[in-house]
Order: sequence, then structure tokens, then C-alpha cells
Amino acid sequence: MEDSKKSSGTAKGKQAASKPKSAKKGSTAKEVKESSKDSSVTTGSAPLPRLKKKYSEEIRNELIKELSLKNVMEAPRLTKITINVGLGEAVSNPKLLDSAVKELELISGQKAVKTKARKSIAGFKLREGMPIGSMVTLRGNKMWEFLDRFISIALPRIRDFKGLNEKAFDGRGNFTTGIKEQIIFPEIKYDEVSLFHGMDVTFSTTARTDDEGRALLKHLGIPFRK
Repeated sequence: MEDSKKSSGTAKGKQAASKPKSAKKGSTAKEVKESSKDSSVTTGSAPLPRLKKKYSEEIRNELIKELSLKNVMEAPRLTKITINVGLGEAVSNPKLLDSAVKELELISGQKAVKTKARKSIAGFKLREGMPIGSMVTLRGNKMWEFLDRFISIALPRIRDFKGLNEKAFDGRGNFTTGIKEQIIFPEIKYDEVSLFHGMDVTFSTTARTDDEGRALLKHLGIPFRK
């Protein structure tokens, strides 16, 4: 008898432990289900970037049909975006480089690194190892978010913008474009700019040819010059 009482007591304890703590006494099964749903929404992971979701649901299938690919894995995709700023003025005024690094971090949302000269040039008073620029490499969700802001907000702010040069591919599906002024990005405040400078933005893809890379960027929304 005592053994049966102990076993029944442990079974009740297990049932009580399996009940969710958030469920109140007397609450219905529907209320418990709704409360668990709300908690999963608040504690869940961040939503996918808009362009990343569009690529996986629409663009990839369109590229497979357009390029006559046999496998889903053959579809070209974006791997990284590199933003590079070169400042020759930093040789005589290193503080300008510090401000450029801060601006690049505001634009990209990621910590930037300083780039150094690879060789000495006496005519420009440049020594090997001297910091003369800054760069940042974006991958994952930050890459997709930057691309969305670059296409939707930054490019339309360029004066007399007629599209990007579609011939600026490197022969392996990677595309590089130059920006004349950093103030096209809304993160940069015009009154706080100490020096207007340009930057190079490189889109690295898994495309095997320039035509595949061009098709990928067109579907993503990059406006090329006609």
C-alpha cells in the first residue's frame, strides 16, 4: 500500500511540473495556447530582411528559369558587400580619417577598419604602413539591410541620377560602383561633415559570368543605366 501511494504521489508531481508556469488556475486550454503564442512572438528571432526574403521566395526561382539552370544551388546569390573609402588627405591630417571611419560605421552599422598603404611613394609623402583609408565588409542580414537602404534611399538622393554603369563587372560576376559623396546616405548629417569624400561599393556574388551577376543584381533592384 505504501509503495502504491509513493508511486501515485510521484506521478502527480511530474504532472504538476509539466504544466506551464504561465497558466493560471482555472484557465481554459484556448487561453493557455494564446498566451504561449504571444510569448513566442515577443521572444522569437528578428524577422528576415525584406530583400533576403524576396530572393528566397521569388528571385531565385526567376533566375533558375531565366538562366536555364538545372539545380537550385546553381542560382547566383549575393555573398558580401564591401565598402571602401580612400583618403589621400589623411597623410597630412590624420583626424580626417577618424571622422571618415565614424561615418562609415554609421552608414554600414558595423565597425570599420583602417586600411594602410602597401608601399611608399615619395612624391605623395606616403610611407608604407601609413593609414590612408577605411573599409567594412558586410555579410548576412546586415548586408541585405544595407542593400535595401542603398537601393531605396541612397541612390535616389544622387543629383541627376540616371543609373549605374552595367559594364563595371570584373569578369567573374562581381560588380563595383563609385559614390562621389557620402551625404547621399541619410545617416550622415550635412552640418557635421568635415570633408566630402567618395567611396567604392563592391557587390560580391557566386555568379560564374557577368551576365549571371547582372541578372541577379537587376532582380534585386539595382538600377542600371540604359
